[in-house]
Amino acid sequence: MTRERGRRALPAHALGFRRRLLGWYTRHQRPLPWRRTRDPYAVLVSEIMLQQTQVARVEDYWPRFLRRYPTVDALAAASADAVHESWAGLGYYARARNLHAAAQQVVREHGGAFPSEPERLRELPGIGRYTAAAVASIAFGTDVGTVDTNVARVLGRVFRIRGRAKSAARARRTWHLVDALVPRGRAGDWNQALMDLGATICTARAPRCPACPVRTTCASAPIAARRTRRYAPSSPAR
Repeated sequence: MTRERGRRALPAHALGFRRRLLGWYTRHQRPLPWRRTRDPYAVLVSEIMLQQTQVARVEDYWPRFLRRYPTVDALAAASADAVHESWAGLGYYARARNLHAAAQQVVREHGGAFPSEPERLRELPGIGRYTAAAVASIAFGTDVGTVDTNVARVLGRVFRIRGRAKSAARARRTWHLVDALVPRGRAGDWNQALMDLGATICTARAPRCPACPVRTTCASAPIAARRTRRYAPSSPAR
């Protein structure tokens, strides 16, 4: 599917939703330290740490880890025991092992330069579809969307995406939608805006709908629900 065909399949309120969300993000984005860099290595470290770990804890560990291993070459050259020690307290140590292995592969196969394409990033140990798209969009500005739990919840509510929760069909529709909505040149902001909305307002429990910046375009809001149909793409996600 071409990007243009994907846009034609979107609900009528989709572009208004995107415009309002990006405007809100510009004014209210969380001042997270890893958002002050576009270094793909630093971005990758933050994304790996954020898997199954609260943001507040990563805010403490991320700068400490980067002080010890400021570059991908420094991490690649470290011993497995040293990396394990630096990760102590974050848990899920397979993440540290995969990050270490990914750094070594980047140095060995790419001369220390991260590939910018999501498909090539996924060839690195421990990097799945979400992480590859997040790094590509944030660090390189690649026009690709990504989906984590927050993003899936936001889009599921705003567009009432069809399908059982956690089903493969619903996941395909969600990925199709987030990718079709990516604004050219602002993919990193777009992905992080969706994450911020899901983390701070459109939460799993007790969402703060009155404070939501996109409530007028949300199919789950009382007014919008009467005029917005459910989203089911006319052709499969790419």
